[in-house]
Amino acid sequence: MTQQARENTYRAWTALRSDPVPTAETARHHRLKGSLAHGTYRGQTCQQWQIEVTGSGRIWYLVDTERETCWITYAGMGHPRATDR
Repeated sequence: MTQQARENTYRAWTALRSDPVPTAETARHHRLKGSLAHGTYRGQTCQQWQIEVTGSGRIWYLVDTERETCWITYAGMGHPRATDR
């Protein structure tokens, strides 16, 4: 992803580090909906968020508030098929 969209990837990384759960969601950075709104990591259910890096490139991540950590579940230049339902 960094080869195709270096600046946008850097901005996404910065957002993950500084504001993974923004109070004002945008079209490019928001919580996923429906069955994708949550995911599980190490037995803990977490909110799942998305940052749109390019028109079809996405980063999906889980927010682990207990550990103050984000777990990346998907990062790719193609639109995730899970949203095609």
